[in-house]
Amino acid sequence: MLMLDVRDLGWWYWLVTVALLTWGVLLDPLGLYLAVGLTVVNLAHFSARASGLTAFPVQVRFFYLLLLLVALPEPMRWLFWVPLIGTWAQVLVGYCAMARLVSLFPWNREAGLTGKLVWRTFFSLPVRGSVASSSSND
Repeated sequence: MLMLDVRDLGWWYWLVTVALLTWGVLLDPLGLYLAVGLTVVNLAHFSARASGLTAFPVQVRFFYLLLLLVALPEPMRWLFWVPLIGTWAQVLVGYCAMARLVSLFPWNREAGLTGKLVWRTFFSLPVRGSVASSSSND
């Protein structure tokens, strides 16, 4: 089931980012640097719009940027396949593995970390909006 949210500015950021990542991984490393640059803009934009730096969308973008920066050195370039595949999943079907991971951080949940919570977090169907507000903390 496709979940193309063309009216959402965040979706457009992710679409252009994944296009740059695809170009960078498959054709020209310049695309990787441009994807990092766009992610910085994305983070700054959502930080300015958010109620604070701890807002969930800001956290997702921060850790996404961190992943891109870790993958940037030449010996780590293979790691770009992770955000490439994950961002295509986000853009096409609304499944954001990074948001699901960030939702499990201690400051983003009320309940203890259990195997059941991890399973439910990663294997539940994609949702519109924030996975943080839809995940159960029981």
